[in-house]
Amino acid sequence: MGKLSAQDYMAREDRFGAHNYHPLPVVLERGEGVFVWDVEGKKYYDFLAAYSAVNQGHCHPKIVATLTEQAQKLALTSRAYYNNVLGEWEEYMTKLFGYDKMLPMNSGAEADETALKLIRKWAYKVKGVPKNEAKIVVCNGNFHGRTITIISMSSDPDAYNHYGPYTPGFVNIPYNDLAALEEAFQDKNVAGFLVEPIQAEAGVYIPEDGFLRKAWELCKKYNVLFAADEVQTGFGRTGKFLACDYEDVRPDLLILGKAASGGMYPVSCVLADDEIMLTIKPGEHGSTYGGNPIAARVSMAAIDVLLNEKLTENSMVMGEYFRSEMRTVKSEMIEIVRGKGLLNAIAIKSIKGKTAWDVCLAMKENGILAKPTHEHIIRFTPPLVISREQMTDAIGLIKKTFLEFGF
Repeated sequence: MGKLSAQDYMAREDRFGAHNYHPLPVVLERGEGVFVWDVEGKKYYDFLAAYSAVNQGHCHPKIVATLTEQAQKLALTSRAYYNNVLGEWEEYMTKLFGYDKMLPMNSGAEADETALKLIRKWAYKVKGVPKNEAKIVVCNGNFHGRTITIISMSSDPDAYNHYGPYTPGFVNIPYNDLAALEEAFQDKNVAGFLVEPIQAEAGVYIPEDGFLRKAWELCKKYNVLFAADEVQTGFGRTGKFLACDYEDVRPDLLILGKAASGGMYPVSCVLADDEIMLTIKPGEHGSTYGGNPIAARVSMAAIDVLLNEKLTENSMVMGEYFRSEMRTVKSEMIEIVRGKGLLNAIAIKSIKGKTAWDVCLAMKENGILAKPTHEHIIRFTPPLVISREQMTDAIGLIKKTFLEFGF
């Protein structure tokens, strides 16, 4: 059989795979740092970074070496036994973030589900909410994953249509609305508030300064748990190690994933103090792969890379540079540029039938890979290892793309 073309690879996925994604028409086979290469050898800047999972850059040699070394020793025991790495990782994470306990999972959705279960357990065991009456406040525009329970609190028809009946117990309020939040808290059965510090999937929507802090204070006032979903915003993506750090907020439950492993392995977790975490007893929650030795070693290596290479600081500087440059582009298609650190978005105005998707296709031809979200917004989230020289080059290619449209 001869070498397959890009069209061959795409046709095979289309033939044998579910059609639950709409990828850009590019077939990648290699990555290093901020770059990826397709099967035909063309090089691109990756300005999606696997939805912020690859903050440390593709195939970081330290993380690869750690994964390889541990994989040759012990990969999986399940939690039926102790292993010699999990406790080290738990100690590393709890000391780094300042919590009593960590509960390891695999995907971000699993970590969010874990947080929901912890909130409900705490509601019944600690707060004294009547059985099956606990409520959790969430925000319109949220994206916490795609499980049945999580889409039950979504306001996006693409997420929830034709998946009912839905899990009850959620109260939706507008994002960035403190009055609505306090009104929801009048119900004594409300046990938690689950929020993204920045709504990434919705289009990088940033709340007003002070919103997180005041929301956290309201949670304290009404004895409600503040749960921060930092799956996409954590680990330096926004220019702070956690997005909650901008307002000195310590969540009651901290939900992490994606860049926890540098994109090398599915790793997620929830951090909380004993009063919350120890409401769950043996046999009441778990995961076969959660806390496996490879995940533990890889996560510690991935976070060491972030800290040792000062990637959070680089995210802050490069993000400011990116936004300032993109705001100089003379294009009628650009409505607004927004973001924090290297979590950025450009809202696109459709002109003469040309949309955000068309811009992304054109950027691909010019060597930049990015993806629309909600049809009219393009996210720009390169790996945090990007250098000033690389960013300058990439910005030039993005500007070139917009100018080629001639609007």
